[in-house]
Amino acid sequence: MVDVVAALIDSPDAGAYWRKLKQRLGEEGSEVVTFCHGLKLPAADGKQYKTDCASTEGIFRIIQSIPSPKAEPFKRWLAKVGYERVQEIENPELATKRTRMLYKLKGYGDDWIEKRMRGIAIREELTDEWQQRGAQEDKDYEILTAQISKAAFGVTPNEYKKLKGLKRENLRDHMDDFELIFTMLGERATTEIHRTENSQGMPKLADDAHSGGKIAGNARKELEKRLKRSVVSRDNYLQKRESQKKLRDKP
Repeated sequence: MVDVVAALIDSPDAGAYWRKLKQRLGEEGSEVVTFCHGLKLPAADGKQYKTDCASTEGIFRIIQSIPSPKAEPFKRWLAKVGYERVQEIENPELATKRTRMLYKLKGYGDDWIEKRMRGIAIREELTDEWQQRGAQEDKDYEILTAQISKAAFGVTPNEYKKLKGLKRENLRDHMDDFELIFTMLGERATTEIHRTENSQGMPKLADDAHSGGKIAGNARKELEKRLKRSVVSRDNYLQKRESQKKLRDKP
């Protein structure tokens, strides 16, 4: 947290500023200090020292608590994002438009964006079913998603991300057309199985997820036989698209 504070204030002693700020917030009963946790981190001298750290949400909360001109741009941005979210609650179509625009700005093509947006809708429909039928924790969603992916592609999402060389990035944002299509097929099939069989509880949901993924997996294998290549790819869609563009533009 000292590094964050140092970037937002003019004081030469960011550590002292942070200690005073933390003390003041604690006296005011602010929840901000609860977002900070002391973790042992390596220093330049090779030793480990207990250091205040925070999540992204915690950092944003602390930025809002710092009265500094350097913090004002961040505060204005946070206010703008908050206002946009309120608008999206009132008019959900705005969220869709903003998502499309973000993908467009990142360089994705219109056809890919259409598939991605459809995939988002199918995913939301599926997670709604899971919530109503017994999946409650984030871990439950991860387990069910892994069941679909393993049956559809032969790898779990984490394994798929490693295959593509991804870390924190969203896996689906780096899939090509076929990968997105078979992902949608597996999830849409799973949703319909849940509804048809009125599935309840994690064991049954997991079994359905495997069945839905297997439907997509069988279709993928049939396509691979005709194409004589694997649909599961190490390629990063956006990087591949940019490379193809450079080749086309090359004189």
